[in-house]
Amino acid sequence: MDCFEVYSPEADQWTALPPLPTARAGVAVTALGKRIMVVGGVGTNQLPLKVVEMYNIDEGKWKKRSMLREAAMGISVTAKDYRVYAAGGMGLDLHPHNHLQHYDMLKDMWVSLAPMPTPRYAATSFLRGSKIYVLGGRQSKYAVNAFEVFDIETRSWTKFPNIPCKRAFSSFVILDNHLYSLGGLRQGRLYRQPKFLRTMDMFDMEQGGWLKMERSFFLKKRRADFVAGALNGRVIVAGGLGNQPTVLETAEAFHPGKNKWEILPAMPTPRCACSSIVVKNCLLAVGGVNQGLSDAVEALCVSDS
Repeated sequence: MDCFEVYSPEADQWTALPPLPTARAGVAVTALGKRIMVVGGVGTNQLPLKVVEMYNIDEGKWKKRSMLREAAMGISVTAKDYRVYAAGGMGLDLHPHNHLQHYDMLKDMWVSLAPMPTPRYAATSFLRGSKIYVLGGRQSKYAVNAFEVFDIETRSWTKFPNIPCKRAFSSFVILDNHLYSLGGLRQGRLYRQPKFLRTMDMFDMEQGGWLKMERSFFLKKRRADFVAGALNGRVIVAGGLGNQPTVLETAEAFHPGKNKWEILPAMPTPRCACSSIVVKNCLLAVGGVNQGLSDAVEALCVSDS
């Protein structure tokens, strides 16, 4: 698709914007000041793309930018100081990439950096200080539990302890000094059946290790491909896909002080594969899949009281 829309939380209104010059799916997107950058993805011919496009919010216009060195989908991007870092991806040959590239907006140029130790696509990455944390992802159909960190200042990679439980379609949330790895699907191999999980793993960002978790800390509901975020000092999960498999509407919150999960009001529209974002004390769940595609937009909000 080439559609591009903006949502105003204050007006609770969607407005159409100029469409993407290149229709695509599976893109990586990041914000650079008042610009939105769209990287790679899959084109209408079902093949990965090299195309990079940037939208200027003030001008209301798209511009083509310098292309990726190789066509790829499932790239993981982070941005810092007008530079975009693009990790991994999957190319035309369907093999996962170990590339790390940075894009300099002022020079409109991609530069190759030290390759990732573990090639993968569809990884989760986030920036903390001058370090880019890259977690999970996939190689072919199978989940990867690698956890690696790139130091922007020294331009070098460090391997961190692997995520304890290897699974696909899990979610990661950062709250205070802890990283939470939540739920997911343990994939079937040989004689093992696929299984939806309640697992919660917690990584101490200061100590640099995964903490031993009691089963009492696990999610109440088995789920994968769900909405997750941090709200008001709690880790929130909602919706997703559960056993049978069933599309879920249930929501729950983990309270770190109490070390337990609490039941929250259910999502009005059960669904999985949503986009989500935290805006002004609200966790928005946008679109997704129910019986078919969903256009629902719903928010879980924390009241001031």
